[in-house]
Amino acid sequence: MTTFCAAPDGTRLAHRVYGEERPGDPLICVPGGPADSRYLGELGGLSAHRRLIVPDLRGTGRSEVPEDPATYRCDRLVDDIEALRRHLGLARTDLLGHSAGANIAAQYAARYPDRVGRLVLVTPGTRAVGIEITGEERRELAGLRSGEPWFPAAYAALEALTRGEGADWEAVDPFFCGRWDEAARRHRAESRPANPQAVAHFGAEGAFDPPSARRALAEFAGPALLLAGEFDLNSPPRAVAEFAALFPAAAFVVQPGAGHHPWLDDAEAFTSAVAGFLAR
Repeated sequence: MTTFCAAPDGTRLAHRVYGEERPGDPLICVPGGPADSRYLGELGGLSAHRRLIVPDLRGTGRSEVPEDPATYRCDRLVDDIEALRRHLGLARTDLLGHSAGANIAAQYAARYPDRVGRLVLVTPGTRAVGIEITGEERRELAGLRSGEPWFPAAYAALEALTRGEGADWEAVDPFFCGRWDEAARRHRAESRPANPQAVAHFGAEGAFDPPSARRALAEFAGPALLLAGEFDLNSPPRAVAEFAALFPAAAFVVQPGAGHHPWLDDAEAFTSAVAGFLAR
């Protein structure tokens, strides 16, 4: 089911609802990209445990394109999540962010700590807190997949990317998946951002203030879970562990054999980790 609410600037924002029959408070799930939120699906069956509210970020999916492109900036998107919380009538909400969406979720928790119950960051982007990932780190992690038939072409494309020569992103795609099969190929295609303007403005100047975010998250009192995929080049386990260490007492989990979309690689392991954390 898709419903709508209004952003502070009047932009009409869509959000999908999964597991609507589930009792209790929902889990707001912020997608990455910025891309159509349909790629999250029901997060491997997490909707069997919690009602999921999955927003389409402005200018993606069924949400309107804003009049002001500057509102695509990551810190400005925090305002849209706050508008959604108000629309749902929640005093506080559990919040999940995936990939680039974790930057939004983390900034929301930093700005509104009293409005977040439990925070889950899945294979998170780390720009909001200034954690850098080097090309060497990505190449070393990629080496774990050297026995895969697709490895030579994918690794050559990765090396071109890390040298700043540009890259064939489709050739690099297998490194983001725990297994590279037809389902993974379809999912990678569906999860690609379709609004280049939204992508260009997401990380524009002023979008991130890592020192402030780090200070705020160091005082975040709510429970937090940060989940990494063992093979994820986008959010390597080392970087996610460093992110988790910024919180007073965050749980850190590495899902074995998983890539950037761990609910696809092993839905049972993913839902067990996340649903178990949320139920504590």
